[in-house]
Amino acid sequence: MSPPVLVHRVIARLNVGGPAMHVVHLAAGLDPARFRTRLIAGRITADEGDMGYYARERGVEVTEIPAMSRLLSPLADLRTFLRLYRLFRRERPAIVHTHTAKAGTVGRLAALAARVPVRVHTFHGHVLGGGYFPPAKTRLFLAIERLLARVSSKLIVLSERQADEMAEGGLGVAARERFAVIPLGLELERFAAVDAAAARRRFRASLGADDTTPLVGIVGRLVPVKNHELALDALAALRAAWPGDRPPELVVVGAGEREAELRVAAADRGVGEAVHWLGWRDDLPEVLPGLDALVLTSFDEGTPVAVLEAMAARLPVVATAVGGVPEILGEGRFGRLARPGDAADVAAGLREVLQGRPPDAARLDAARDEALGRYSVARLVADMEALYTELCHGAGVAVPAGGRRGADPGGEFPSGRRPDPETPDGPPPTGAP
Repeated sequence: MSPPVLVHRVIARLNVGGPAMHVVHLAAGLDPARFRTRLIAGRITADEGDMGYYARERGVEVTEIPAMSRLLSPLADLRTFLRLYRLFRRERPAIVHTHTAKAGTVGRLAALAARVPVRVHTFHGHVLGGGYFPPAKTRLFLAIERLLARVSSKLIVLSERQADEMAEGGLGVAARERFAVIPLGLELERFAAVDAAAARRRFRASLGADDTTPLVGIVGRLVPVKNHELALDALAALRAAWPGDRPPELVVVGAGEREAELRVAAADRGVGEAVHWLGWRDDLPEVLPGLDALVLTSFDEGTPVAVLEAMAARLPVVATAVGGVPEILGEGRFGRLARPGDAADVAAGLREVLQGRPPDAARLDAARDEALGRYSVARLVADMEALYTELCHGAGVAVPAGGRRGADPGGEFPSGRRPDPETPDGPPPTGAP
């Protein structure tokens, strides 16, 4: 029987968000009789939330490359390339799978130079639109992605809409058939399993809010693309026209480079005292039941984890119709879609939810079932194993028969830990082809 196929999974950093969870689930969840994974990541920056704990809790050890980060630095990027190249040459992975833009660029080039047979990249959303960068920089990055697509065995996106945006006829990164659509897989059962009534009481007590105060939550990094100003504008409009003596308040979960700026923006809009700034929380199953709605106001999104978690928690969602959001919300069946950039429409959606108590139970049940069924870890692992098997066979790499099929969607996985290859006393990596 052939040994398990060695996969080197590379991500720029394990900061708070869907990509970090995604790579940890794959590192821990792939059938160890068929695939062995080394997870490689750079360092987060000071203003980011660290999800290293998420890997540790699931028994996944991370090989850290300190030079790799989201910041542009030719010298650091060269050092990252050389470190990855040496690692790939020494361990001879059959698959290098990169995630996020920086890791996708440096990692694929290193894999090409090291003659890795299968090179895969996942676009978690994309930085080629939505105002992430100035136009000139966007054009440069788009040209780079088109070149890298030529040396990639497969390109993975998270939704059909994203595939259409990235393919020819959209951004033109590669032909449509070069893309595989594999949605995120998340541990969403923990949101559905919580005692919502008890969690609601605990969370509201922690804020000093009673059960009659409408609470709207927004969850995510405090960065420009999330467009928190739109949520603040909608909150101001809601409160100005609210009929009762308990107008809505906003709960901001997350941190980032714009926190001070956004606090000023809230004060300028006259809602500073109505905003709760919670920072990063790792107990979201306890937070979401305390809210009456989740709002997402981004300029662009791939697959926003916060929306999926809200659906699993049966929390009504009002979100701008950008990127993959309409697909996740079933074109409006599972949540209220608002026009991008339109504070009045966001406020109208929130007003419908907050004044329509009790919420539509059948709609919330359908949203929960959609999230739990389509975005499970077990489904993610099965999809990725099938794709890896297909690509390995095409490259002449033997894949052994499975021992354990898929992953436990509840999060109990066998260890995906692998020692740092540069640790002198560590055992050599196992599972190399």
